[in-house]
Amino acid sequence: MPVSPAYRPEPRFFDLGEDYGDAVRAADFPQTILRHRNDRAAATIGLETLSDAEWLAHFGRFEPLPGQPGPTAMRYHGHQFRTYNPDIGDGRGFLAAQVRAADGRLLDLGTKGSGQTPWSRGGDGRLTLKGGVREVLAAEMLEAQGVPTSRAFSLIETGEALERGDEPSPTRSAVLVRLSHSHVRFGTFQRAAYIGRPDMVEALVEHARALYHPDVAAGDVPGFLRAVVEASARLTARWIAAGFVHGVLNTDNLNVTGESFDYGPWRFLPHYEPGFTAAYFDQFGLYAFARQPEAVFWALTQLGGALKTVAEAEPLTEALNGFGPAYIRELRAAFLARLGVSSLGEAADQRLLDTTLALLREGGEGLRWEPLFFDWFGGFASSARALGGPRGKLYQGEAFDAFRFALFEHEPDRPERLEHAMFAAPEPEEMLIDEVEAIWAAIEAGDDWGPFRDKLARLAGARAAWGLADC
Repeated sequence: MPVSPAYRPEPRFFDLGEDYGDAVRAADFPQTILRHRNDRAAATIGLETLSDAEWLAHFGRFEPLPGQPGPTAMRYHGHQFRTYNPDIGDGRGFLAAQVRAADGRLLDLGTKGSGQTPWSRGGDGRLTLKGGVREVLAAEMLEAQGVPTSRAFSLIETGEALERGDEPSPTRSAVLVRLSHSHVRFGTFQRAAYIGRPDMVEALVEHARALYHPDVAAGDVPGFLRAVVEASARLTARWIAAGFVHGVLNTDNLNVTGESFDYGPWRFLPHYEPGFTAAYFDQFGLYAFARQPEAVFWALTQLGGALKTVAEAEPLTEALNGFGPAYIRELRAAFLARLGVSSLGEAADQRLLDTTLALLREGGEGLRWEPLFFDWFGGFASSARALGGPRGKLYQGEAFDAFRFALFEHEPDRPERLEHAMFAAPEPEEMLIDEVEAIWAAIEAGDDWGPFRDKLARLAGARAAWGLADC
């Protein structure tokens, strides 16, 4: 059986019509070598029963899945580093399918590196294999940490030699498929407003409201924006708690469900550094670690500007003004989740957030971001483990005393998680750039996929240990 009875096709974006996307065909690749298939994700949409040959047919050659009309390159505009660009869209990807998941959510199967489209602007429409490997690793790490994220569904090497100006070339090629809650971007609304089509803006609002924010009443445009603001605040807070830097927070890289996707020059913090940037081309630090809330809010104001073509400005502004309070509330919750403790109320939770950041700041380069959360996961229950571990000597001084006092006020949340084998190890699972480069070097030099698979296995263990994937 090629698909299981749980497979429920529902291609709803295609209902919007030809004004929103262009029918395309995938590239004809010289090879299709399966490098990664996410059967855990596939099981949520009834595709885990595909054989490898069927998998390659659907996600390497892009033969349409049952009940799907075929690929469409989505149309959108966007601010790229705050400069408006009306000449973008799906230039090396497309929406391949939409499926109802077991939990009732409508999910997209979207591609990256699947070939040229009308929006390629002279690009080759391809993805480097290294880029695909990096996206798999980013998505797996973020999911384990409880960050709303697309999942890397499939990675297939495609047998082409690609020339790139920013990395050693020629380099190997791949096509990635991601499973995501939505690919409707802020820039999708911006395009409709830019071309003077308020009817398209209204149609997009109703489409996204009904499918992704059904608690919002039909026709309530400010309510829809408020829901997007809340989801975006939660996402941004989770990035900060994870020590994650997305790198390119353009309005075409942010969507209406508050789920991160399209991982390019991402990085995880080695230690607390507000100005840490991920992209070498972000010369002014526009999307630096600590500026990510500012960047997301700015992008939300652009979405609000597009919605102003169909709604009054005052209630839209009121919805946007909810970002700051929502972000702080979500940041407190995110730090509690990362530290594995329960809420004690706003004042105590804020004290824990403030003292955690102060300790990370005072610790400098000697105290890495991820190990702090690993060492003190569960609060008081981890005291002996943390103080007797490899960083025990770092945990002293006024900043640490304040942190410890604030942390010990809180009860452990699900303390049984500390029984997981991961917490018996001296070091946590991290995703720093040196390890990512070492994983790629093994693949590049000797086609050794062992370190890559080993890392994914350890991340699966971390996901179980943290128990944050559904947060």
